[in-house]
Amino acid sequence: MPDLNVGGQAVIEGVMMRSSDKISTAVRIPTGEIIVKTEDYKSLASRYKLLNIPLIRGAVAFVEMLLIGIKTLNFSADLAMKELQKEEDIKKVKSDSKDNKSSNSLWLIASAVFAMGMGIFIFFFIPLAISSYFHIDKSAVWFNLVAGAIRLSIFIVYIWGISLFGEFKRIFQYHGAEHKSIYTYEMGDELIPEKAKNHTRFHPRCGTSFILIVALIAIFIYALSDTIYALYTGHPPTLLTRFGVHFSLLPLVAGGSYELLKLSGKTRDNKLTKILIKPGLWLQKITTQEPSRDQLEVGLMALKASLGMVEPNYSPYKTTAS
Repeated sequence: MPDLNVGGQAVIEGVMMRSSDKISTAVRIPTGEIIVKTEDYKSLASRYKLLNIPLIRGAVAFVEMLLIGIKTLNFSADLAMKELQKEEDIKKVKSDSKDNKSSNSLWLIASAVFAMGMGIFIFFFIPLAISSYFHIDKSAVWFNLVAGAIRLSIFIVYIWGISLFGEFKRIFQYHGAEHKSIYTYEMGDELIPEKAKNHTRFHPRCGTSFILIVALIAIFIYALSDTIYALYTGHPPTLLTRFGVHFSLLPLVAGGSYELLKLSGKTRDNKLTKILIKPGLWLQKITTQEPSRDQLEVGLMALKASLGMVEPNYSPYKTTAS
């Protein structure tokens, strides 16, 4: 099965798709219309040879996609707010638009910084703190196995918890629509809902699988770094020292995970690969849900726009009929 250079993510009532040269976000509004925003895109790794080196390109791609993801989520949230304002007949939008844009940008930056800080604290620091409580610091392998298991458990409980809320269920349905749309394209089928619905919603290159790979790669790299530290200093690292060293190695973990994720996509038909990617696909039973025909239509619209199959439009609020 071919592994083409297309990826994406679910947003509020829509899907973002990224091809090699475009990023398109399609969102369905309450009127039933699909609003599409398409922008030219060229990755940093494709622009600068130094950033296209294995491991480095993975760390760069991780940060790049994080920023793109926040931007597209902001676009879909902005659309949702505008539609809500229309329904509530708020007439102060025009006079306050400049102030709103400025405050929205500041709010977006603050939210991103807060979210990253909380993510580091919950998924990074807390597992180290709990593992330290068991006093297994002298064994780098055991310490990081326990920390990795705690980190993964927190993640699974987190995604399972948010899946219980109705709002997130719809986002997970759009996540399924994204995967089905990409599979339809990879298989060379016509990009219509009738074809897309027949494909699986589980994809080996999903971000869910990436996080699982990160957790496993982290155990290996951090066990190695802790061992080297202990050999060099004569004693195991303290909690704060371990946190500092592990955090500094995060780009290496992200880069290695990115390379493995790409490899799993290219070799997905290999028997060994099928076994190794199973846990990531199991997790997608939580993070994806079966989409409706309307949601598949949105996912396919985003995909076609990113591939240049529909006329690009750079006006965020110009509607395109489905």
